[in-house]
Amino acid sequence: MKNELTNMDFINQISDEQFNALYEVTKMLNAANLEEELFAKALDWIVQTVSAERGLFVKYNSGKNDFSIIVARNIEKESIYDLSEFSSGVLRQVVDKKKSIIYHDVQSDPTLSQFESVRIKNIKSVIGVPIFNEQKIYGVILADSTKNRKDFNERSLRFINFFSNLVSLALEKIENFRHLKEENQNLIEKLSGAALIPGMLGNSPAVQKLAKLINRVSMTDATVLIYGESGSGKELAAEAIHKLSKRNKGPFLAQFCGSIPDSLLESELFGHKKGTFTGAVSDKVGLLEAADGGTFFLDEIADISEALQTKLLRVLDKKEIIRLGETNVRKIDVRIITATNKNLSELVKEGKFREDLFYRLNVFPVNVPSLRERKEDIPLLADHIIKSSAKPNLRLTEKALNKIIKYNWPGNVRQLINVLHRAVILSDGKTITIDEVIIDEDDSIIGFEGTLKEFEQKLLLERLKQFEGNRTRTAESLGVSVRWVQLKLKEMKEHKA
Repeated sequence: MKNELTNMDFINQISDEQFNALYEVTKMLNAANLEEELFAKALDWIVQTVSAERGLFVKYNSGKNDFSIIVARNIEKESIYDLSEFSSGVLRQVVDKKKSIIYHDVQSDPTLSQFESVRIKNIKSVIGVPIFNEQKIYGVILADSTKNRKDFNERSLRFINFFSNLVSLALEKIENFRHLKEENQNLIEKLSGAALIPGMLGNSPAVQKLAKLINRVSMTDATVLIYGESGSGKELAAEAIHKLSKRNKGPFLAQFCGSIPDSLLESELFGHKKGTFTGAVSDKVGLLEAADGGTFFLDEIADISEALQTKLLRVLDKKEIIRLGETNVRKIDVRIITATNKNLSELVKEGKFREDLFYRLNVFPVNVPSLRERKEDIPLLADHIIKSSAKPNLRLTEKALNKIIKYNWPGNVRQLINVLHRAVILSDGKTITIDEVIIDEDDSIIGFEGTLKEFEQKLLLERLKQFEGNRTRTAESLGVSVRWVQLKLKEMKEHKA
């Protein structure tokens, strides 16, 4: 009875704005399944209602005694990805005390003003509230401001505490839902024997590992960044995620970003208004807009300009686009999957790729193995490629098959397809022989099992033979000096002697 009176007293004391906020937040918590989705909009309501400048929800990792961001937002409804922007000292106070805290003037409090983030960010007012799950601290909600906020009061504290109770209930629902999904996925994998990837052949350990990742992430709506060498099947992986997801009835659209002029790529992605530029003879719907309700795949994301990186960040943060030549905002519901064959984290360090965009794209990284990492799959792939050709009854001889298994395949599956298509054309009989498997690289590489020094000598002698003993042309083809060629030949002569 006492709790009922307390809750009634609270409801009577809160403002209409706070009541509406709680109503909207309750609807969100009942509808959401993922933490990021759960808190992004809910945190916006908190920031707005208590007149804060920023809001943060972190998960507390008790084993490591540290925090990780689930979501952080500012008053402009923009996401923040760097936890060091907030005071870890304030977060730890909430965890240590296991209760809410409120400070109207942090700078005058010696226990808090000593924290570096408080001084650097000039934080004045803070509210911190713990989130509990099964009687343990799951995380902390924090709202702060660089001004002495009159709205940072006991009423706002009670409001956020009430919100934290709603969150605790939602977390329990989410954990139960996740547990059921994991059980269901494990059952599916046991029944099928292996989690296969639509469109991708292979049963090697590398492909099975990839399949498990794809099956897991496809159950969510998380942003995926696919890493892999050129020709390894990154688009196949992206399409598989789409086909296995709840968005599979929507469109799957893809755009290659490499070697495309910036203005043309921007028009392709966002669309344009008639007359915006020469050749814009009519309004055009961009691919992001056309993919509404489905999945959009951006291949070679590392190649887009800084201006487009900024625009893509807006798409990810606010789920909205603006066509070229227009000012009105269009809302879209699209899952973004990107891919690259470059090291994006290195590009971030070099200042060539936005750090905030990298963290937004790299929510769930997936590595597609190269063909040399899954050589067990080559016979199966080769058989499928040949059966899909104009001569489906052809088969590889044992020597031809051994040749393609031993080769390193720098161009991956795409190169294997080209080589076998050419072999099919060259074949006149019922089999594809070793001579019909032509690979555009020095045959000395294929199946070579000697030392690096032996390979160096073998390659040098073959090039000399190719250029009829001409040392200058041999050196040019190897990218070395004539002096280097002379020294190596001298070493070989002395070694024989």
